[in-house]
Amino acid sequence: MLACMGGLVILYMRQTNISRRMMILATCAFGFALSFALGVLTSFDPYLSAATLTLNVFLVTAICRFYALPPPGVLFFVVVACLARTLPFDLSLAAERTGILMFGAMSACILALIYSIYQVYFSKDYVSRPTEEVDNNIVTITIESLVTCLFVGGGYFLAIAANLDNPYWVPISTAAIMQGATFRAIWHRNVHRIIGTTIGMGIAWVIFSLAPGPWQLALLIFVLSFFIEILITRNYGLAVIFITPLTVIFADITLAGTETGHLILSRLLDIILGSIIGCVGGWVIHHPAFVRSVNKLLPGK
Repeated sequence: MLACMGGLVILYMRQTNISRRMMILATCAFGFALSFALGVLTSFDPYLSAATLTLNVFLVTAICRFYALPPPGVLFFVVVACLARTLPFDLSLAAERTGILMFGAMSACILALIYSIYQVYFSKDYVSRPTEEVDNNIVTITIESLVTCLFVGGGYFLAIAANLDNPYWVPISTAAIMQGATFRAIWHRNVHRIIGTTIGMGIAWVIFSLAPGPWQLALLIFVLSFFIEILITRNYGLAVIFITPLTVIFADITLAGTETGHLILSRLLDIILGSIIGCVGGWVIHHPAFVRSVNKLLPGK
């Protein structure tokens, strides 16, 4: 499961020249490892874990915004960071677990390199797309990243204070919602996420009820990842239908066949809470008064 999580880094492969796309993948793989390591090293204390998650989200958001990383953007860095916090704390296993995650990420990078060589040098339909421009508004990026991390980390603090059962979905949902470019986009994303998550939880309920074995799980992860890759940049609501059961499998598959209904319901409530927090955070970032305040801090304003 850890290797599969690392393999999700291939979702960040861009249609640029080979050197550029491999640099992006390698950097994202390092980001996955750092996010995961912070999670497994601090999960012994829930409030310290929430504090390091807040710092993690700030760094990841700032870097993704600076380099204008397109969807899925921050999302899967937060997913990896949160899922690391669902593992039982064991300092002696921290390096091994992080290494297994990196093994999956390295495998994805090798696969991406093989595919890229074929696509660039042998495919007649290949068209190189322009790279994303770097955003030089450091003040804006810093402030937006700070607001995002406070809402994501704050959601996790709230979930811990409310004594929710393994509430990793709250910060994941908050981060996913706050990625919208405008408040209207965030509102639409919120609605799509709740609807898509409800359908996705239905799929997860079926999967958990069947209590699949290792080979069946491998096939399910393959199928779910395939549809996520197709849909993540085209239709967020449809992609969430497949992201939801995949993430639940990573975190809770050991509970398959036991209290499935309670598990799915608790995760759904976590997601609704996180979506509401994300919607409020998006409203703050895109509120006219907040935008004016940020613009006043920019040079020449």
